Amino acid sequence: MSLKKITLFLLLSLIVNFANAQIGKIPAGFTPIFNGKDLKGWHTSRTSHQGTTGNFYVENGVVTLKQYPYGQGGILLSDKKYGNFELYLEAKIDSFCNGGIFIRSTESGAAYQIELATPGGLGDLLGERMNVSKGAHAETIAQVWKPGDWNSFRIRMEGEVPRISLWVNGKQMWEVTEPVNDFVAGETKGMIGLQAHWSAVYSAAAESFNMANSWKPGAAHRFRNIAIKEL
Repeated sequence: MSLKKITLFLLLSLIVNFANAQIGKIPAGFTPIFNGKDLKGWHTSRTSHQGTTGNFYVENGVVTLKQYPYGQGGILLSDKKYGNFELYLEAKIDSFCNGGIFIRSTESGAAYQIELATPGGLGDLLGERMNVSKGAHAETIAQVWKPGDWNSFRIRMEGEVPRISLWVNGKQMWEVTEPVNDFVAGETKGMIGLQAHWSAVYSAAAESFNMANSWKPGAAHRFRNIAIKEL
């Protein structure tokens, strides 16, 4: 390959990477916690029941979550813990796969969760590995959601007894004040987590919560422009 062709190839690669990573805009006052190049500052949970071998990597400036092997998911966690914060990110999720955004997560993935599932409870507030006293339903999300495209999420969480709010593509979905802190021992800090749900059932105990259809083969959840503002 000639030097001219090599130069053109590298230039095109840079343009593609820039287009993938930079479409969308991190709001003023937010600090990136994903560098757009690799998973420095993040780690895969080694204790999650979702799985510990998920295929998590960065491609074209985008965090990509897939199952590996098929049936086994996992959770990608920020190394740093956060207490009161606003989180901003953009997500592109394939249909027929279940995941979520975890806030104040433990290493094993006990957390308040914003569900990412189409079809499913998209944008709903749930508990992962914990009971949440007061959930929430994103009743108007269909008005702003762009299927198969990038969608922005802004999540605000503050207070020892949490008050949690969600905006999707700039429109507020809900705001919930929990009656109690639902974490064991009243924990007030935790990690940001991105979940790829498991789908294989390997034990009789797991069959009580059968998620066999929660992740189609080859599907992915993708994230970019991940940033936080500590309050």
